[in-house]
Amino acid sequence: MNILVTGGAGYIGSTLVPLLLEKGYHVTVLDNFYFNNQSSLLTCCKNPNFNVVEGDARDESILKVEIAKHDVIIPLAAIVGAPACDHDKIGAKTINFDQIKIINHLRSKDQIVVYPNTNSGYGIGKPGILCNEESELKPISLYGITKCDAENLLLSSGNAVTLRLATVFGVSPRMRLDLLVNDFTFRAVNDKFVVLFEAHFKRNYIHVADVAKAFIHSIENFDKMKNNAYNVGLSNANLSKMELCEKIKEFIPNFHIMSNDFAKDPDQRNYIVDNSKIENTGYLPNVSIDEGIIELIKGYKMIKNNNYTTL
Repeated sequence: MNILVTGGAGYIGSTLVPLLLEKGYHVTVLDNFYFNNQSSLLTCCKNPNFNVVEGDARDESILKVEIAKHDVIIPLAAIVGAPACDHDKIGAKTINFDQIKIINHLRSKDQIVVYPNTNSGYGIGKPGILCNEESELKPISLYGITKCDAENLLLSSGNAVTLRLATVFGVSPRMRLDLLVNDFTFRAVNDKFVVLFEAHFKRNYIHVADVAKAFIHSIENFDKMKNNAYNVGLSNANLSKMELCEKIKEFIPNFHIMSNDFAKDPDQRNYIVDNSKIENTGYLPNVSIDEGIIELIKGYKMIKNNNYTTL
């Protein structure tokens, strides 16, 4: 099976692509190598089933050639997160939505797409009520809007699976420090303190390796999963920002947590998530929040600066 991964040198892709190759798939990565990801896939180069195309995931002339060669498309290329999308609104629309529109137009009815949406599309949930795949999508950021629009387009076209990813954490060859668990753990290791805005806001979490596992699971179980959206997160990790920091403090006792009750978080999403739908297909994540924090603490002994962001 031939798989095209746009943005495959990024945070998720640099974890996913080696696993796809281990499974024996032929993998082509289309990436512009814009961020700090020029070396994230170097260990894959020895594999004869690995191919690289340097280019823009919005370039229809490149996509037309590459999509024709592949059975599966995984569009990871994106501007990720509310702050990054607000920083480049045109890029957010053209990469997060227009790219998907081009892919959807060019693919045949037999070619499948496994697409990473975000569960931030749930926006502001109701206290104590789990958001499932039947819950109304109410994205409150440009990021959430573009991703949910792309999901709607793909599901209405058929032969697609969409994964509504929880906030991702963990070490990856193309590291990111701006994700919540990664960020708070970095601050605990290096600054020994954090100031929380709206510390009661909740969200769900998932390790980057378990995200990669979800993509592979979706490909291998596509016939029974197709034309559906699935939440992908840790069912025991619907945590507020304060609860997350208290969890980190278990491993770094001198981590000081302060709350600013007068400032607003620029990302206003606040919800808890039900992940049972994908669990009922046989998928279960492997890496707990605790294990991810321990992993990050080790990694931060080697990462000394904050060059690993999406801005």
